[in-house]
Amino acid sequence: MLLMGSGARALTPGEARAMASGDTDARVQALNQAVSSADDKTAAFIQALSDGAVKVAGDKVFVVRDDKGNDPVTGAEVAVPDAAEDVINNNRMRGALDSALAALKLFSKDDNVRREAIKAMQSETDEAKLPLIEKAYVAERNPQIKDQLGLVRAAILLNSADKAKRLTAARLLAQSGNPNTASVLLERLKSETDPDVKAAIAATLRTVESSLAWGDRLGALFSGISLGSILLLVALGLAITYGLMGVINMAHGELMMIGAYATYVVQGVFQKYLPVAVFNWYLVAAVPVAFLASALMGAVLERGVIRFLYGRPLETLLATWGISLMLQQLVRTTFGAQNVGVENPSWMSGGLQIMGNLQLPWNRVVIIGFAFAVLLGVAWLIGKTRLGLFVRGVTQNRPIASCMGVNTARIDTCAFALGSGIAGLAGCALSQVGNVGPDLGQGYIVDAFMVVVFGGVGQLAGTVYAALGLGILNKFLEGWAGAVLAKIVVLVFIIVFIQKRPQGIFAMKGRSAEA
Repeated sequence: MLLMGSGARALTPGEARAMASGDTDARVQALNQAVSSADDKTAAFIQALSDGAVKVAGDKVFVVRDDKGNDPVTGAEVAVPDAAEDVINNNRMRGALDSALAALKLFSKDDNVRREAIKAMQSETDEAKLPLIEKAYVAERNPQIKDQLGLVRAAILLNSADKAKRLTAARLLAQSGNPNTASVLLERLKSETDPDVKAAIAATLRTVESSLAWGDRLGALFSGISLGSILLLVALGLAITYGLMGVINMAHGELMMIGAYATYVVQGVFQKYLPVAVFNWYLVAAVPVAFLASALMGAVLERGVIRFLYGRPLETLLATWGISLMLQQLVRTTFGAQNVGVENPSWMSGGLQIMGNLQLPWNRVVIIGFAFAVLLGVAWLIGKTRLGLFVRGVTQNRPIASCMGVNTARIDTCAFALGSGIAGLAGCALSQVGNVGPDLGQGYIVDAFMVVVFGGVGQLAGTVYAALGLGILNKFLEGWAGAVLAKIVVLVFIIVFIQKRPQGIFAMKGRSAEA
């Protein structure tokens, strides 16, 4: 409920009729007058107008909900005449209603509701809303929200007839980094006639545009790191199966898809069988399930097909490509050809507001952290554990490792299952930023191979540098040349780089490089 304060005034029948009927100018004027001193019933009536739940019959106005009519002033249940007509709101009226509802939410007890209301009013220029905003500004106790509300207030004062108020507003708006502020300043600059005010607005506009430009640059950098972290997750598995084992696994994207569908299944189990209170933790349970599902499929693939094709890369390419088609069809048969939705937990919803035009989505931030956690885990597993020692030994010199008593066939299976499990983790992460479908992995498999080759075959450090470098380069090029041309430029760059340095960023050293 909205608590409007001591200045609130009860809704009258005349105000309700003026807001519901007549020409648009008169209705907007009546709405603005009502908002400036609205009580809870007025706020409820404005919400009903916005929802299309108001009817008019002659000079009577009715709020209709659940097939019942109510008097908007008294709240009493009344019979709605058959001749009553629906109130029609055109685009201008709908915009005015949205703005009025946002203004009324400035008095909510919830900080988040007030923040959203201020965000909705950042392009507001109607001076009729100023009394209500002044009242909310005086009552606001949160310093950050009060500063944001002050910028909305300044944007409205920019259209004041008082030159001093316009100058003050222009100076205050220099602190804003919101795109709507730039639009308001630009519109006012076109109509401003006073040279002093015009110069102040122009200076403020330059400051705001500079702030927006920095927000765009930082946004592109974050998007690049986000894309790079996803490429890193996808490529880590390939760094093992292709970089260390030499297997060209064209089914790697489908192993990612299995991880994503495993996440979808875990979500369904939590929704159907467990209390609603624990649903937000389904993703924690989905991570090991996605890893194990893809790792198991990878182990079956290695024991059933790949082990017969070691040393024959063309045959592994063709065989795994055929398997990828089979896995896609299996998923279509089991889950259907349409994409399925995987919900973000509440703690991954929303974002961190850094600047007026820069918000870092929590799901992307979490995925970046998750990618580097997986990277550290893989580095520790390969570099510090017995399994990692055996994998490195078999990779560098299989006959000697076998002579030392290492079961090379088992190590091959474990290594391939590990790479496949990491692909499953990538699919789990991707399910949080897009829809899950049978073609999920197809959009990343080529980029993942480029990352592994560019970074240096068998080099985890090279995979990290290549993934982040290509992600950031791609996003900055997108802003300059568009998505398609950016992909082409990146591909040409990698081709030229590999021509000059075939071993990638980091070359293998020692006897393993000569083998």
